[in-house]
Amino acid sequence: MTVLDDLHEKIMKGKRKETGPLVQQALDEGIDPEEILGVMVDAMGIIGDRFSKGEAFVPEMLVAARAMSAATDVLKPAMVAEGAEPLGHAVIGTVKADMHDIGKNLVRMMIEGKGVEIVDLGVDVEPERFVEHLKEHPECKVVCLSSLLTTTMPNLEATIKAIEDAGLRDRVKIMVGGAPVTQEFADKIGADAYTVDAGAAAERIAEFF
Repeated sequence: MTVLDDLHEKIMKGKRKETGPLVQQALDEGIDPEEILGVMVDAMGIIGDRFSKGEAFVPEMLVAARAMSAATDVLKPAMVAEGAEPLGHAVIGTVKADMHDIGKNLVRMMIEGKGVEIVDLGVDVEPERFVEHLKEHPECKVVCLSSLLTTTMPNLEATIKAIEDAGLRDRVKIMVGGAPVTQEFADKIGADAYTVDAGAAAERIAEFF
């Protein structure tokens, strides 16, 4: 088994403590950082696909995503040194008055696994905070909004409206998700995309770059 095969397997199994050293070993062996990233993305893609099919569950997704994150921490300096560009830039947050973050965190980690640089604004994020971020970061092309409560769903629409009012809507794609959210609601509030789970979100966002 090569070091890349081992890395692929350890990410899928969620062996967080082992992935970083394997990335370092691969780098020490002279393997191109882009090739290493490709193996990591493929592993997360398989996990995401299994999750979407009901063959894997949230715990497996979380441990795999954390293993991916640990590997990325080691790989990122090498990618920067080589001048490698991320697939694209995005921002994510749970909307105002909603304090849930597990689903958001999982989506963020899966999106990072696609090679997207994503900034996490956290929970209870005011619409204006998203607007500020977009003004400060013109490279950001996708906004990911999470709502886990029926009572905070209107804040998805309020955030989209704030982005529109700021004259930034044409510049970005907006993805929404969360347990109570539906495709019908996403269409109603003018979102560009709705996905049912983290794996699907990662696949969808890649289409926007």
